[in-house]
Amino acid sequence: MKKELYIFTFVCLLPAMAAAQDTVKRHILNEVQVSTQAPPSETYTSTPTQVVTVEKMEQTGAVQLSDAVKQMNGVTIKDYGGVGGIKTMSARGLGSQFSSLIIDGVAVNDCQNGQIDLGRYLLGNSAYVSFSNAQHDAPLQSARAFAAGNVVMMETQCPQFKEWRPFNLKVGMEGGSFHLYSPTLSWEQRITKRLSYSLWGNFIASKGNYPFTLYYTASQQDSSSRERRENSRMWMATGDANIFYTIDSRNELTAKVHYMQSRHELPGPVIYYSTKNSEHSEDRLFFAQAKYRYTGSRVKAQAIVKYQLTDDLYEDTAVASRTLNTYRQQEAYASGTAVYSPVEGLKLSVAEDAAYNTLASNLAKNNHVRRLSSLTVLAVAYDNSWLSVSANGLATVAEEVAVSRADANGNENLSGTGRFRQSYRRISPYVGLNIKPFRKVGLRLRYFFKENYRIPNFNEMYYYSITRELKPEKAMQHNVGVTYVLRLPESEQRNVDVRLQATADAYYNRVSDKLIAIPVQNMFLWSMINLGRVDIWGEDTKVDFSIKVKGITVSLGGNYAFQHATDRTDPLSKTYGHQIPYTPRHSGGASLYVETPWIDFGYSAMIVGSRYYRQQNTDDTRLKPYCDQGITLAHTFTFRNGSKLKLKGQVLNLFDVQYEIVRSYPMMGRNYRLTVVFEL
Repeated sequence: MKKELYIFTFVCLLPAMAAAQDTVKRHILNEVQVSTQAPPSETYTSTPTQVVTVEKMEQTGAVQLSDAVKQMNGVTIKDYGGVGGIKTMSARGLGSQFSSLIIDGVAVNDCQNGQIDLGRYLLGNSAYVSFSNAQHDAPLQSARAFAAGNVVMMETQCPQFKEWRPFNLKVGMEGGSFHLYSPTLSWEQRITKRLSYSLWGNFIASKGNYPFTLYYTASQQDSSSRERRENSRMWMATGDANIFYTIDSRNELTAKVHYMQSRHELPGPVIYYSTKNSEHSEDRLFFAQAKYRYTGSRVKAQAIVKYQLTDDLYEDTAVASRTLNTYRQQEAYASGTAVYSPVEGLKLSVAEDAAYNTLASNLAKNNHVRRLSSLTVLAVAYDNSWLSVSANGLATVAEEVAVSRADANGNENLSGTGRFRQSYRRISPYVGLNIKPFRKVGLRLRYFFKENYRIPNFNEMYYYSITRELKPEKAMQHNVGVTYVLRLPESEQRNVDVRLQATADAYYNRVSDKLIAIPVQNMFLWSMINLGRVDIWGEDTKVDFSIKVKGITVSLGGNYAFQHATDRTDPLSKTYGHQIPYTPRHSGGASLYVETPWIDFGYSAMIVGSRYYRQQNTDDTRLKPYCDQGITLAHTFTFRNGSKLKLKGQVLNLFDVQYEIVRSYPMMGRNYRLTVVFEL
């Protein structure tokens, strides 16, 4: 493995070495913007939306998608520790299966477990990441985007070239504690004025053998020992190729091919005086997608096609319990959306998605599952300078079949009796409203209501040896909020730029037939718990302030989230009125970033209150609150030929706090990262 790493590093640095030897005198011309990528608004929408721009990613040192998402207010990240630990998200008490990941307008799907591992996706070539509760507030999107309970959107950076140079090169290297090693190479090429492509690759590896304190009692007041995380090695290689073709002023075509392969040792929980484990997983993810978009004066349309292949392998090499499970899931997906504007401000739209999913495994029972699903959306929206209102209805239709090709002993099943069929039908409504009551004041009021319908994933239905009769989860979301934006009108005359943005939202969610996944033995094996009803009351508040004076910019941010998510199934149950597992009542964060001509300084803090890792809330099942803080120092050297060299150093978990996000999976203590990036 070391030999391959050295070769990869040499290949990455080769273009930079060649560029450094270029002594030809150049005249730098003005930059030509090929295209712009405006992120979604955080204040002009009826659904609460948060954005992490590429500048914010660089400031905070975000590497994985989970690093960006955990900066979002009201989002709970389940992190199983280290660079290679599985990372899933939930928001406002809704499980991770209610959240959809959309890359360049195309949804990423996982029919096996219904949740996306945010650690699989890296931010190296992203323009921004946004998060919206309920749905993204735009008519021209796929039906899957309308169907989501929460939406995470990643947008790939569109190439921007200087007039005199038809290519861009970026070479980076990141190293850190516990043998973290991550080279990156990016190449963007302009073929014609309307056609360009980008190639991006990354390799990341880590031993993950960080130290932690192992406590032998739940109170953490008695015996303990200092241990190191074992069986934690990981590596992941990612490649991404994109084509950007602007056919004319109204038509554009984009395409993406993505491949990821990884191997993760699974360290397991540190319980029963043991830190050893013998399990690992291997993953392969491939997808190819294309999107065509037409933008006319009255008609807008888009069409999407995609194929996705995912291979997952889980193996336990222990002699006593040797296990090898393999899973292959495939998806063929197509989507079409059309928007018609008969008069100014009014938009009528229809969206249709169709998907065919299959899952094959080496399990004796239900080892071949297939699902054909259709999503149809009819939507209407109206907006002007002071009012925005929208509504849509979503029709969900799905048919699935699970076939057992073998009996419990592994013999071929020729009887044809091992077949299970299931059908799903549902119509789900949405309505959203955004009002600006005062003409000269940047104050807006918003409200939305949405019903969500989540079909059980294949793991929940068929993973174990018996077929499960599970009902789909249904969620009702209500949100009322206020947003405020201030920019001093006289600030430009004083050479001072002052901006203030604040949002506050209160919400109520009710989930029926809620399914909660809790790890039983390790990160791969789960137990499904069905709670009949969960009520979630909460509030999200966020404030961002920035001031720029004579080349120095100071940015301050703070957020707070309150969630009261309780089981309301059976008043006679011991868990009635208790907070659902892994959902903190209080959480928040703060950030400070100072940009100067000499050095950039950043500070961030994430605070999470106490949580419970079981349904019954007791002192024995309580996880302690924690505060994770980090600092960043960075500087950019700019050379006469337009190239840049960026240096960045980080100290994460600055005060070496030991904490757990998931019970018995200790997180990494104080650790360091150093990043070097050369851009041409």
